[in-house]
Amino acid sequence: MNKGIVKGARRWAGASALALAVAVPVAFGYGVWNQSAKAQNNATITEASQISVPSVAPNAPASFADLVEAVKPAVVSITVEGSQPIPGGSMGGGQDYYFNFPDLPPGNPLRKFFDQFGQDGQQGQNGRNGQGPATRKFEAAGSGFLISSDGYVVTNNHVVNDATKITVVMDNGDRHDATLIGTDPRTDLALIKLDGVNDMPFVTLSDAEPRVGDWVVAVGNPFGLGGSVTAGIVSARGRDISGSQTGDFLQIDAAINRGNSGGPAFNLDGQVVGVNSAIFSPNGGNVGIAFAIPSSIVKQVVTQLKENGHVTRGFLGVNIQDVTPDIADSVGLPTARGALVTETTDGAPAAKAGVKSGDIVVEVDGEPVDNALALSRMIGAKAPGTNVKVVIWRDGAKKELTVTLDTLNEQKVAEDQQNPTPPQTVPGPVESSVGITVVPNDNGPGIVVQDVNQDSTAASKGLAPGDVIIETDGKTINSADDFEKAISAVRDSGRSTALIKTSRNGNIRFVGLPLNDK
Repeated sequence: MNKGIVKGARRWAGASALALAVAVPVAFGYGVWNQSAKAQNNATITEASQISVPSVAPNAPASFADLVEAVKPAVVSITVEGSQPIPGGSMGGGQDYYFNFPDLPPGNPLRKFFDQFGQDGQQGQNGRNGQGPATRKFEAAGSGFLISSDGYVVTNNHVVNDATKITVVMDNGDRHDATLIGTDPRTDLALIKLDGVNDMPFVTLSDAEPRVGDWVVAVGNPFGLGGSVTAGIVSARGRDISGSQTGDFLQIDAAINRGNSGGPAFNLDGQVVGVNSAIFSPNGGNVGIAFAIPSSIVKQVVTQLKENGHVTRGFLGVNIQDVTPDIADSVGLPTARGALVTETTDGAPAAKAGVKSGDIVVEVDGEPVDNALALSRMIGAKAPGTNVKVVIWRDGAKKELTVTLDTLNEQKVAEDQQNPTPPQTVPGPVESSVGITVVPNDNGPGIVVQDVNQDSTAASKGLAPGDVIIETDGKTINSADDFEKAISAVRDSGRSTALIKTSRNGNIRFVGLPLNDK
């Protein structure tokens, strides 16, 4: 089976109602185990390596019943009605039956088959051949929670996306119509408001950062089974999951399933520490790995949605990648940390401030930058128009620049990702000394990799046919001879790694290529 990240909270029509989920804890007598382990290994453990573990906290709950009873009235189920483009075709024969398999991942062969079937003009009078509707109606469900007495509700964007009608169902069964205030696809968060209310129960977002090992309790409506409670712990922090632009999820082992999306994960004080949004599963069901958007991000987004109906983010104007040990070695950076600038956008703040391709951003306003995702989060959290101090690594030394941020255009970013420049290849091969065969690039600067020796280091570092080598060791490359001279210069300088700037499908990437004479 294919494993993958499943956005678990939106439940499609045909299934039961909404679900609210909570992580459920299991105790293993850790304090007793710790003492016995010490006794058994006392003779071999040294003072320098011995770890002292505190006993289980005296305030650890014997039951979550009081907590659940207090917070449950603020947790809601959300049902939506709407319309969407038809992804496939109908059964034909004039019937309004449409192929739609929301659980099939994009690369699944069956999904490709049905998509093709729906576009080949053979699907009947209501298919996508121009003879019928291009959209279909749907019903879906998810979870959410109230954050104010006047009816503001936080949920996931994918729960209410494309909705034309939103209905909120309270824990006591009361139903309220709701209005969409705003959405933020980048974080998958949305804010809705109940119509005509002013005395609703609500919960607050936690100010404290949860620790790995902290209890979490989720309340939700999985598979339409009604208000359900589960409990567990925070398994990890700062998770970057596939398909997400947030990259800062809490991982929890709560039993989260379809219908839980948008529901809250509580700490023991009854404060929301995360919004349950996705699960990792080989079969679409819970396997003990769920992901929640941290309350710190929720606060930032919800505040802007409430005030403006949308979110604005700071824009630096760079494409970036992580710094690998090979790249760090090639530029003399002491540690493999920071965000390597692959490209700058003409006229954007970074370019105006003097940032160049090949620079490594190591600090922003005095805070260390661990990787590319960290830089994206740090800049995105700042308001447009803000002046930030950016420290870069260039030519073996740090340099500080002041950058005035612009406003991130989310639509343009999405369009650029969907329309990459096609790869460039031309004939005229020359075999290099590092296991790649290159040809001139008739469509622009650089040379094109035509072939890669699969036993070479170049292959192990990900170089592939179609890649365009633009620079090597900071020097512009326009021929195979330029490339060999740059490689030789790196060897002659006593360095063991060459920094190569490449382009693949229009995306710039740097590769730290270890050199050897084999």
